[in-house]
Order: sequence, then C-alpha cells, then structure tokens
Amino acid sequence: MIAIVVSRADSASEHIGDRLLELADWEPREDDARPDGAGGGTYYRRDGFELRTFDDLHLEIEDVADAFGEPAGSRATPDLLVFVSRHSGETGPLLTAHFTGNFGPAEFGGTAGGLAEACPNAHAELLAAFDEHAPGGYEVGTECTHHGPSSVGVPSMFVELGSDEPQWDDPEGARAVARAVLDLEGVEPHRDRQVVAFGGGHYAPRVERIVRETDWAVGHVAADWVLDAMGAPEANRDVLGRAFAASGADRAVVDGDRPELAAAIADLGYDVVSETWLRETTGVALGLVEALEADLASVAEGLRFGDPATGAGPDADYEVVGLPGKLLAEAQGIDPDAVREAVASRALAFETEQGASRAAGPVAVRATAHRDAIVDALADVLARKYDSIERSDGAILAREVAFDPEKAETLGVPEGPAFGKLSAGETVTLGDREIDPEAVRTERVHEFPV
Repeated sequence: MIAIVVSRADSASEHIGDRLLELADWEPREDDARPDGAGGGTYYRRDGFELRTFDDLHLEIEDVADAFGEPAGSRATPDLLVFVSRHSGETGPLLTAHFTGNFGPAEFGGTAGGLAEACPNAHAELLAAFDEHAPGGYEVGTECTHHGPSSVGVPSMFVELGSDEPQWDDPEGARAVARAVLDLEGVEPHRDRQVVAFGGGHYAPRVERIVRETDWAVGHVAADWVLDAMGAPEANRDVLGRAFAASGADRAVVDGDRPELAAAIADLGYDVVSETWLRETTGVALGLVEALEADLASVAEGLRFGDPATGAGPDADYEVVGLPGKLLAEAQGIDPDAVREAVASRALAFETEQGASRAAGPVAVRATAHRDAIVDALADVLARKYDSIERSDGAILAREVAFDPEKAETLGVPEGPAFGKLSAGETVTLGDREIDPEAVRTERVHEFPV
C-alpha cells in the first residue's frame, strides 16, 4: 500500500490531493482514533493507496507512517509513503522530487544528521511518470536531500509542484503530479542497483542522467552546500553511514575532487564509482563485472563490456585471450569503428585505448570460437583495403595488386603525370608506345599472424 500525505498548510498539496480524488475511485472512511489534524477523521482508500490529510507542514511531521492503515489496532504498514507538496524556488514551472532528512543541522524540520529511508526505485519510476505527464512549459527535475522529516517509518519521498503561486494553483500541474503518483501503484521502493550521490548543485542533473540512462537508481543526494553544512567527512562518518543504509546502497558517485570524502566512504566499506562505471555496468551482472575487472582492467582504466555480457550470469565462464596485434592495428587503421563493433559484439569484455574510443586486447570470450569470429571479422575489415583475403594456417594473407614505380621506370616511363595515370589504371602513350597499366603492377602479399 502507498500512503499519501496531504498538508492543509500547503495549498499546492491540497490541490494535488483534490486531483488525486478526482482521477480515481476512492472509498471515504472514518478514523475516530486519531485527531482530524493528525490524519484522522475522514480519509480515503482505494486498491493500493491510502490518502490522509494533516494540519502541519509535511516537513514537520515525524513518523507519519504510523497514521496509516486500518484503525483499532489492525494498522497495515505502508510499503511506500509520498508527501505531495509545493516546491518553492526561482526555477519556473517544475515537477520535482527528493528524499528527506539532514546531513547537517536541522534548519527545516527533522533532526541533525538524521536521514529518512529513501525509495530510489520509486523515485526513478516517478521521474519517468513526470516526463510522461508534465504539462507544456514544465520542467522535470530532482533535488538533493535538504529538509525534514528525518523519521518517516517507511521508504518515502517528497513529490512536488513548483515553483510559485501560479503553479501551486495550476490544476494541470496538480493533475500531472497526481497522475504520476497513481502510476506508482505496484512499484517497489528499492531495486538491486542503488547508489548515494555526493557533490554538485542543489538540483541534480547528474542524478537525472543516471536514473534515466542506466539501470541504477539514486538514493540520498548530498549537494555541495549540504556537505559544507555537514562538515568534515571523517568527523561525520556516522552520517555518511546513515546515507548508505537509508538509501539501500553500497556504492557512491562523487562529483568533483573530494579525497577526504572518498577516504571516509572507503573506510566505511563502501565503493566510490564514476558515472561512466554506472553506464558501462548497466545490464551486466555485478559478479561478472567484479571478475572481469580483476582479470583484465578496471572500467576506469578502459575496460568495456561487450554485447554478450548483457544477460550473462554473475558466474559465467570465460577465458582471457589476446588478439593478433598486427592484424588489429591494420584493421584499426582502416575502420576503428568497425573494429570496435567486431570486438564488442563477440567479447564479454575488452580493453580499450585512446580514451576508450578504440578496442584493444586482451579480451574475455565465452569460447575460443568467439576469438576466431573476432579474427574473421577483422579480416573482413582488411578486405576493404586489399584485393583478396585468405586465411592460412596461423595467418591472414592480404593480397594487393598495386602500381610498381620500378617497373614503370624500367619501361622508360618518366616520373610525374604519367606515373599518376598508370597508378590510376589509365594507359599512357610514350612516343609510339602504349604502356598498359597492367604492365607496371606487382602483387604484394601481407601476412598477419593470428
């Protein structure tokens, strides 16, 4: 069940609540066990949802999940709780969401250093719903963790309509937020892949990129100003630990150069990874990632995962093999993109060079036949340059028939335009003689060991 908190102290919250009641069939119920201003009195139920109204601003309500569920001692704990709220700022029309708590002092509700449990997977699904439902002129964004409550009782997030009076009173904006909340029906709060984010601005485009473009979700976000308010990372390791626990994460992305923060995270037993790492590991079992990084190179050093890695199990068997260096270099000189595709489509993982733009060796393959297939594909690239390609024992033979200046000189052809014509396959006349281009060609065979 998803609990929805509406605040009478927030006009936007009330408008979103009204739109929620309009968009779905709800059953009004009565809870006489709680004061009307604390979620009691009339509340609303439908399959998968319960909506209650409170007098206080959301950020001032602690342990609000206790108010939800059937009264008289049979309350069911919500799976997820959503605060529908206004967003204030000089950001124009905006639909946004964030988690709650404080990395530093509690200036706006909650407790100092207290962080509520996040719902990273639900947040990712909500942003997708915002993208679908946002009215024209509205942006979609996410924010850092920056106010209370610090204790909710279940995974939760603020879902907001902003950023000023015209938007708080906008029925279309409120309806978009309501639709996005209803789209959360059946969505789990967490997923297997979640990270904490540190650094950057109050609004977090990097988080949005990660959520939209990878299979990782992001929990608590500590912007630069939040970290400044928290203080020295080493002195606040307990707060950092809470961020990971409340986010259900064991990895973090850090924006900017923050060695003290990275060291404190490592001391706590968590990993700092890059946005590139999150992108490259998308769809790849983390056990397999760990093994391949140990046997080849790290993603930071240029390791990339091929198509076969997607869907392969964490314990997939593979062998690390080299690629024929001379053949690889020649094919790279002809078409580096085709070479990368040849490797990426057949290898579990491969090393790269030149800023990860070029495939290199060694590679990890599921079977020797896959290495052979890569070699054959590299030979196909050579066929774009050479006249014929032949596979012999232990080598690729590339043949080319090319203009031979020495033969031309022997036939008395002077250097200059005549050389150019013969090289281009044109007949040249010298006095009363015609020199056929075939007469000045030589076959050369290039051998590429495999």
